[in-house]
Amino acid sequence: MRVHPSPPAPTPPFNALAARRLREGLGMAPGHVAYGLRAQYGLDVSPETVTAWERGLGRPDARELTALAGVLWCSPGELLTAATTLREHRMARGMAPEDLARRIGVDARAYLRMEESGRWRGNERQTAALAQVLGLGPRELLNATGRDAELAEVLRDAATTRWQAYVRPASKLLPMRRDHLEEVLQRLHADYQARMVATYSWGDSGGSGGEEGRAYLERIVDHFWTLARL
Repeated sequence: MRVHPSPPAPTPPFNALAARRLREGLGMAPGHVAYGLRAQYGLDVSPETVTAWERGLGRPDARELTALAGVLWCSPGELLTAATTLREHRMARGMAPEDLARRIGVDARAYLRMEESGRWRGNERQTAALAQVLGLGPRELLNATGRDAELAEVLRDAATTRWQAYVRPASKLLPMRRDHLEEVLQRLHADYQARMVATYSWGDSGGSGGEEGRAYLERIVDHFWTLARL
């Protein structure tokens, strides 16, 4: 029996329970699935391996996942748990890396390097195209491109200095309408400054008020999403 363990290398976030339910919904046994994988896709997968996948004792690799979706008459996304990385979002939509790279205007080899490293380095136009092709909202895009820390730095500067200077840096990270982004940054700045003014009016000399300000900045990304309602 050949079973893929859960290795440290990136693998599809397989939803074992969904696979079993889909198979049972079609009235198929693990042997029928194994036969389909072999006959339709040329994959040497045993019924025992299919059972192991469904029990969470192993998982299909990228090629096997795509084939399994074909046998079970579903999309690859229906066999995945919630996607978080670029690779997972791409696989959930059944796209080859070369196809995605072409549609967003990125060299295929460069895209694969970014996907494997978990660090997106595309320009503003390519980032907007990536979000559109994969159907990602601003928050999903930020998580998938690994830019949380970068956004946090921009937001902290916007809250503590002149927010207007950080509209463009923020827009490079997030596919949001500029007017909405400006509104959120302005409110974020005003919220932080109001807290600091209140601290000064209380006569705090760097005790609890300073701690409150630091705590606010540490959670600046959460405050941003709350204000943005995304």
